[in-house]
Amino acid sequence: MSIKVSDYVLQRLREWDVDHVFAYAGDGINGLLAAWGRSDDQPKFVQSRHEEMSAFEAVGYAKFSGSPAARSARTSRRSSAPAHRRR
Repeated sequence: MSIKVSDYVLQRLREWDVDHVFAYAGDGINGLLAAWGRSDDQPKFVQSRHEEMSAFEAVGYAKFSGSPAARSARTSRRSSAPAHRRR
């Protein structure tokens, strides 16, 4: 059986000793959320109230704990287009 990309991402984060991932849940990261369910929440998923807050939380955690942290962001078609092309 082949490994899913989301499982591979979490596997790599564990190999890099990332123990917390800060994220705002949304449809763009549903695959990762499912992978967290299969991985017994390792690395630990920390729900944020806003995507930008996830970045602040990850930086603060890494700075004050001395351990690496990660941030995950959802994507959408609208946000991926350059600002001048949005209508």
